[in-house]
Amino acid sequence: MSMDIRLEDVLVMKKDHPCGSNRWLVLRVGMDFRLRCLGCGHEVMLPRSKAEKNIRTIERKE
Repeated sequence: MSMDIRLEDVLVMKKDHPCGSNRWLVLRVGMDFRLRCLGCGHEVMLPRSKAEKNIRTIERKE
């Protein structure tokens, strides 16, 4: 079962990005996620399975 991840959610990952931040903004959702690092602005595309495995928490604006 896949997690409920939406656009504009902030994902807190288990591992830090080389810039030191572990928080990522969700820009695209589907079979792949497009994420932007909130520390340095670097964008990456990750397969859903790999991204979901590394998520610690999901922060949502409500």
